[in-house]
Amino acid sequence: MEGWRGAWYVPCLASLETLQELCRKENLRCKSIGITNRSLKSYEVEYLCDYKVEEGKAYYLVKWKGWPESSNTWEPRKHLNCPLLLQNFLRDKNEYLSRVREGKALKVRNHVKALKPAIADYIVKKAKQRIALQRWKEELNRKKNHKAMILVENTVDLEGPPLDFYYINEYKPAPGINVLNGITTGCECADCPAEKCCPKEAGFILAYNKRKKLKIQPGLPIYECNSYCRCGPDCPNRIVQKGTPYSLCIFRTNNGRGWGVKTLQKIKTNSFVMEYVGEVITSEEAERRGQLYDNQGNTYLFDLDYDSDEFTVDAARYGNVSHFVNHSCDPNLQVFNVFIDNLDLRLPRIALFSTRTIKAGEELTFDYQMKGSIDLTSDSAEGLSPSKKRIRTVCKCGAVCCRGYLN
Repeated sequence: MEGWRGAWYVPCLASLETLQELCRKENLRCKSIGITNRSLKSYEVEYLCDYKVEEGKAYYLVKWKGWPESSNTWEPRKHLNCPLLLQNFLRDKNEYLSRVREGKALKVRNHVKALKPAIADYIVKKAKQRIALQRWKEELNRKKNHKAMILVENTVDLEGPPLDFYYINEYKPAPGINVLNGITTGCECADCPAEKCCPKEAGFILAYNKRKKLKIQPGLPIYECNSYCRCGPDCPNRIVQKGTPYSLCIFRTNNGRGWGVKTLQKIKTNSFVMEYVGEVITSEEAERRGQLYDNQGNTYLFDLDYDSDEFTVDAARYGNVSHFVNHSCDPNLQVFNVFIDNLDLRLPRIALFSTRTIKAGEELTFDYQMKGSIDLTSDSAEGLSPSKKRIRTVCKCGAVCCRGYLN
């Protein structure tokens, strides 16, 4: 636009190391990313690529952090002060050799003078994956709005972070959909719950007991205090809105179910674990997308059918940790509808609560057919809505009571 003196700001998707590599490759200086005349000669090991022995000395091929791969150099062992990277290198080498021998333990000989190209290639891919997953973990923890940590782990294959997934903390409405609607007042309680607290005003009982654990049955809604309420952040009726209190790990499953989520802390029965968020779309759009997802073998659509079937949450591209939670026909999480700053019955928030005590390290799961207290089995689902009549996806949950299909 002629005469306009503003500036466009576009977020850069490249990592700092990638930008530094480009600068060094083109011999450019950029103070804002740390490339100055002085730093052009700085070297830090990013990962180790290969190994060989010459004249009785061990050498490692080094990828230097912030330098292009064309700058890789062979360095003697005594020049390397990176014990963790050396440990990763040895572990990745042994892992590859063990897999070649069909999972059998393999004793690695110490007098090997050079690695086969396939081994070196695997070690480099594993190192790049480790760096990518670390960056993804840092990104997730920057974007989350709760105190608990999010970890990432893949000890199964070479899969890296999903390429088309964007972390969000709350619903992302499609154009024309308003997810903040209907709240203009809050309770006047000095100490919730009182006679006119939010749940009672809505005609329901308080959902939580004194230990902040769920006390209502599945199918009943949760009405939490909202931004207009007089009570403060320590109010016992503010649970879901504070986000997950547990540190969770997104991990790669070893039975073909892709990514999963496990808890790193013990979770007691009837505790809030996480909220299911994503893009809020119409049911018509959900039907169109559902056909595509079925062909890909994915399941990310969650119908908001507490009061009607107008809207659906699609967590395929936009979501939080719940995007990675797998299905089980015998789950340890239960779905509840929650209303906080929006009283529109067509647009409840979806919260997942524990159905039993969950041990640290245990995978978290919920039933993809679970809607409140109604279990949409394969028989009962046929006549409910068009979105239930798509291609059936085989279930791999492994539960004794497995129904055989996800939908």
